[in-house]
Amino acid sequence: MNAPTIQNVNCGDCPIRHRAVCARCDADELEVLDSIKYYRTYDAGQPITWSGDRMDFVGSVVSGIATLTQTMEDGRTQMVGLLLPSDFVGRPGRDTAAYNVVATSTVVMCCFRKKPFEEMMAKTPHVAHRLLEMTLDELDAAREWMLVLGRKTAREKIASLLSILVRRDASLQLHKDSNRRVFDLPLTREAMADYLGLTLETVSRQVSALRKDGVIELEGKRHVTVPDMGRLMEEAGDDSDGGCLI
Repeated sequence: MNAPTIQNVNCGDCPIRHRAVCARCDADELEVLDSIKYYRTYDAGQPITWSGDRMDFVGSVVSGIATLTQTMEDGRTQMVGLLLPSDFVGRPGRDTAAYNVVATSTVVMCCFRKKPFEEMMAKTPHVAHRLLEMTLDELDAAREWMLVLGRKTAREKIASLLSILVRRDASLQLHKDSNRRVFDLPLTREAMADYLGLTLETVSRQVSALRKDGVIELEGKRHVTVPDMGRLMEEAGDDSDGGCLI
């Protein structure tokens, strides 16, 4: 969805509303949010914020994908997370950004002016509660990712990342439970390699192997069909019931 279309959508019709921080807001509360929100669009490769920058907004990713990275004193950079649609950016009560956040694809952000949002949180407990839930989900995801990076094989890492992306896509599209899933891969193979700690050649080889074995089908480099989600979850080394949705 492009930025002009999103900018014409009110909060009640937002495509991420059922997963975003405003998921439990009633009509009056949505009006308050609508009065303090604005949209920003970032092109692929454009920084959303740098670590240590002062942030005058918080907000949700409406569309696109961004990376969270940290840079060490010697200049080395490590990707530490992904921001997908409905994920929250910024932390109420903190003035500066903790990570570098860079758009990987075109990203549309629904931003809230920080001070009014903090005031609304104080007056609307379920907004604060929803943000706490999202923070705990993020913590669970980080712990799960430690397992992916530390213990899984290259093939399992690729399958794990694909399963995370396809499950998130299904939750945003409100798809009924189906064993067959179709989605567009939002990451280049270079970005997948950076995130998984693999070489580009290894990522390409493992994606090709998953395709050859019928675990996935590819149309071009980005359009992915998963014929059997249970099979993909088995390849990821996870339970066939789908595990935790990240």
